[in-house]
This record gives sequence, structure tokens and C-alpha cells, in this order.
Amino acid sequence: MEIPLLKIEDFLVVSLQTELSDREIVELREEILDKIKKTGARGLIVDITALKLIDSFMAKSLSSIADTATLLGAKTVVVGMQPAVALTLVELGLRIKWKIHTALNLERGINLLRKALRSETEAL
Repeated sequence: MEIPLLKIEDFLVVSLQTELSDREIVELREEILDKIKKTGARGLIVDITALKLIDSFMAKSLSSIADTATLLGAKTVVVGMQPAVALTLVELGLRIKWKIHTALNLERGINLLRKALRSETEAL
């Protein structure tokens, strides 16, 4: 399955349009991290608007992607989370473990990353 990774400003954007198998999730994770390294992206936006549910493997993989992206210098924002997905994550007990920023939609996700990167630059 080919999932496009778009570069917008200093950010990579990946939009998940269908449910992914565990193998596809692992492949996507590797592709995202490789692209962060190659492009020097400072932010990653994962759009999950089209997903109606997320299982525990997908949730843990998103968390792993965010942790690894952070080590590569890119902040992660997940956008478009459906209410049922948020409820499932809370029921799975993953709410507290997540270190991922979230935003309602892509526009807000981009603005959140811009603000975080601006604050980071001003702190230097």
C-alpha cells in the first residue's frame, strides 16, 4: 500500500485513508522516519480523519513514531481524531501514555507546529 508523505513548509504530512494491517503500519513507520531524516523535517502531522477506529497496535505505533520522530528533531501532531477513536484510546488506557499533541484538523495542526517551533527558536 502506497501512502503519500507530503512536505509542507518544514513539516511532513501523512494522511491515513484506510485501516492498515500491522505489517503496513510497521512499513509506514520506517518510511516516515526515513523521510524525516532525508528531508530534515521539523514537524510531522498524521491525519487520521478517515479512521473510524484504532486498535492498540496502531495506537502504540503512533506513539512509537512520535517518540522516534522527536529523537530525530521533529515534533508530532495527530489531527482529525474521531470521538469514537478518542473514547477507544481512553478505554484502552493509552490516554496518559501518549506524548503526542493532537489538533482538530490539519489547519490547526500546522498552526500548533508553527507555534511550537517558534517558541523553540525564541528559547535559543
